[in-house]
Amino acid sequence: MTRLEASPFLDLPALAALEHMRFKTRHRIEGNYSGRHQSRQQGGSAEFTDYREYAPGEDLRRLDWKVLARTGKSYVRLYEEETNLLCTLALDASRSMNFDGGSSPGSRNQSKLTYVKYLATAMSHVISRGQDQVGLAVLTDRLEMALPPRGTSSHVALVQGAIEDMQTRPTSQMAPALRELFERTTTRGVLIVMSDFLADDLTDVFAAVRLFRHRQFEVIILHLIHPLEESLPEGGAFRFEGMEDDGRIDCSPADIRSEYARRFEAHCNVVRSMALAVACDYRRVSTGIPYLQTLGDFLVERAG
Repeated sequence: MTRLEASPFLDLPALAALEHMRFKTRHRIEGNYSGRHQSRQQGGSAEFTDYREYAPGEDLRRLDWKVLARTGKSYVRLYEEETNLLCTLALDASRSMNFDGGSSPGSRNQSKLTYVKYLATAMSHVISRGQDQVGLAVLTDRLEMALPPRGTSSHVALVQGAIEDMQTRPTSQMAPALRELFERTTTRGVLIVMSDFLADDLTDVFAAVRLFRHRQFEVIILHLIHPLEESLPEGGAFRFEGMEDDGRIDCSPADIRSEYARRFEAHCNVVRSMALAVACDYRRVSTGIPYLQTLGDFLVERAG
């Protein structure tokens, strides 16, 4: 069902600053329609197949000036070796994503989940605006939701509404959801996983990711980290409460600060190493950086 109101996580005026940017793949992909990306299908050499409406920011050299002169409309020529992008946004909905550092109402700190909702919504807009297709997978210890990639405006609104409605569950497992997503997916494309990777089954998670890589998916790992997770707070005594129903600990941060920082950084290094070991693109994302800056930097990096 199409929503009548735009998602509150879709800030179109702010996204106008990224209008000239497009999401680009780094590997050949498969798609259902002609588009801007290199295809795995080996057709004739630069064989013309169709027209597509020109998108602002594209190379003007691709415009078909004869069609523009004849019809007054802007179109680009498409060739057989080009295809569209099929991209699935896989979002972690485990309860640890609710962490916001205990921020009070009105604080600048926001939870990792809120940050992901803004980032994923913006990314779905950028992908669809580029004439590509976007889907959604919500991950806990099971596949909570799976919307296959589509390119219609009603489908994009459905994806953005599902992102808005995401709720977390108390779990520290994510591999079963990724395996189920793999079993449901029949075409190659791009998988973007957004997670804090505070999971007990990291080895199994990246074993599941390897399945996508074996199918020649391009997999991008966005590792979400809240600034207040990187070091313990200053102060005397604190109560630390697990977000996956795993108990409470009362202690003085001063007693464990250095060891905590060492272990947290070691965890981040393990996630990065596992991602690179299965040939994924890895990016560490701080929720302390505005999501539009993160997205802009990401798109620039992808553009090379």
